[in-house]
Amino acid sequence: MPGRKWTVDEKMNIVLEGMVPGANISEVCRQHGVAQSLYYKWRDAFLTG
Repeated sequence: MPGRKWTVDEKMNIVLEGMVPGANISEVCRQHGVAQSLYYKWRDAFLTG
């Protein structure tokens, strides 16, 4: 089964939600159905432009 396609806006919003001070990355990922490894990949891409 192929994975879900995330839009750039969806990715950005999830990453920003995880960057809020005090945010729990595990909980953010669980709420959105995203693997933590994918979250960190998106975050790194977001931070490097």
